[in-house]
Amino acid sequence: MRTLTVGGRTLRVAERRGDGSAPPLVLMNGIGASLEVLQPFVDALDPRRTVVRFDVPGVGGSPAPVVPYVLATLTPVVSGLLRRLGHDGPVDVLGLSWGGGLAQHFAVQHRRRCRRLVLAATGTGSLMVPASPRVLSHMLTPRRHRDPAYAERIAGTIYGGSVRTDPARAARALHAETRLGPQRGYYYQLAASAGWSSLPFLSLIRQPTLVLCGDDDPIIPTVNARILARGIPRARLHLYAGGHLALVTEAAELAPVVDAFLDAPD
Repeated sequence: MRTLTVGGRTLRVAERRGDGSAPPLVLMNGIGASLEVLQPFVDALDPRRTVVRFDVPGVGGSPAPVVPYVLATLTPVVSGLLRRLGHDGPVDVLGLSWGGGLAQHFAVQHRRRCRRLVLAATGTGSLMVPASPRVLSHMLTPRRHRDPAYAERIAGTIYGGSVRTDPARAARALHAETRLGPQRGYYYQLAASAGWSSLPFLSLIRQPTLVLCGDDDPIIPTVNARILARGIPRARLHLYAGGHLALVTEAAELAPVVDAFLDAPD
C-alpha cells in the first residue's frame, strides 16, 4: 500500500505482486467504494497474477481533488500510475460498476496499454436501460457507505442476489475493512461520469472482452450487459446467478471465470 501523485492527482494504491508470468490486472472499483472492498476477489484470484487497485480522488484513502475530474482526464492518470509502478507493457483491466465506465474509456483511450478487458455489473453510462427510480434514489448519496445499518436495510433492494436473503452480507462487504473519504468525493465521482456514454464507441473497443452480469442486479438490468456484449466486437457474455455485489460476495465462484478468460490463448 502506498500513496503516489501522478498528473496532479494523489491516489492511494495497493499492489499484490505476482510471479511475473501473467500481465498485471488493474481493478477499477465501483462508486464510493475504497480498494479494500475488492479484497475477497483479489484473494480468490490466481496468486501468480499481479493485481493493482487504487482509490479514485476523494474516495477511500485518496484525498479529494482541488478541481473535479472526468473519465477522460482520469484514464491518463491511471496510465501514469502504472508506469510509476514499473508496469510499462500491456495490462489487463477489470472494471466493476462505475469502474466499468472508466475501464471502457481506458480501453479506447489507451488501446495499446490494455490487453484484455473485463466488464462486471456495468453498462454504457448515461445511455443505458436504467434501474428503477427506487433503486436510483439510493444511489444519489454515499449514505450506504457510511451507515452500516442503512446499508443492511436497503441491501436486498439495490444489490439483489444472495444479499436479498442475507442483507448483513452486503453491510460486511462494504464496511468490514473499508476506508471512507470525504463525502464530496462521492459526488465528484458521480459528476465525473454524468453525461458520459460508451454506446457511440463500443465498436472501437477492440480488446477481447468478458462481460459479467448477474441475473438479479437491480442497479444494472441484464439487458445492459447484452448491449455491451453485442456492441463490442470481441466480447462474450457470462451471465451468473447473483446480484450487483457478486464479484465480492461470490468471489470464489467468479474469480476462476476471470482467471480462465485472462489466461485463454489469443
